[in-house]
Amino acid sequence: MKKINVSIAGCMGRMGQELIKSVKLDKDFKLISLTESKKINKKIYGLKPSLNTEDAFKKTNLIIDFTVPKCTFEILRIASKLRKKVVIGTTGFSKREEQLIKNFSKKIPILKAGNMSVGINLLMYLTEITSSSLGKKFKSKIFEIHHKYKKDYPSGTALMLGKGIAIGRKKNFYRLIGKKYLNMKQFPYGNKINFNSIRKGKIIGEHEVKFSSGKEIITLNHEAFDRSLYSEGALSAAKWLINKKPGLYSMRDILNFDK
Repeated sequence: MKKINVSIAGCMGRMGQELIKSVKLDKDFKLISLTESKKINKKIYGLKPSLNTEDAFKKTNLIIDFTVPKCTFEILRIASKLRKKVVIGTTGFSKREEQLIKNFSKKIPILKAGNMSVGINLLMYLTEITSSSLGKKFKSKIFEIHHKYKKDYPSGTALMLGKGIAIGRKKNFYRLIGKKYLNMKQFPYGNKINFNSIRKGKIIGEHEVKFSSGKEIITLNHEAFDRSLYSEGALSAAKWLINKKPGLYSMRDILNFDK
């Protein structure tokens, strides 16, 4: 297999650093460029990080983006012009921004996932099945914990799981979003999906989906202990995407849970 020339956006972030390590260990990739939202005056593995520009991505085959929405759209505009493939691990997009990503995917292949973990994507699949099977008698809520530096809440993964509940109910997710709590010890079930986010310590990620009828509770959960599972998942996504035509893909397309 010919090496995939890859660029990593947000190279100084936690996921950016993990991605660099994973790329250097994977013989299928060649690290071509690194980018950040501000100038960095040091080299990383012989590469000096640059801003998101056409020059930064000119020689790459694929860009892996774990940044913030504003930066993601900066990258997508350049990638669309240069016809580069993009793996998006960024979270926190609005409904309008989600539609803009779909528009870009008409020109270039994009794989977008709120979480690159196989386990989390299996959890979403199980959430859909559970939500569909239990029906209207059960109310639901989602709980998540991340490290104290994570700014957005609920996490992209929590929202992804919320979409799983909505898919199971055959409802519009955005109409099912309930209250969003931060650092609450307890929080209620609701007719809509309530979320509670905890930000503390160095926790990589914990997610829990709960369904209650008032007489019984069903819990689905996942814990991550090593951030590399996300970077390795992103590289698996990149290998899968490299031969795809324009379109918007997800980890679900890779894992074939529906087949």
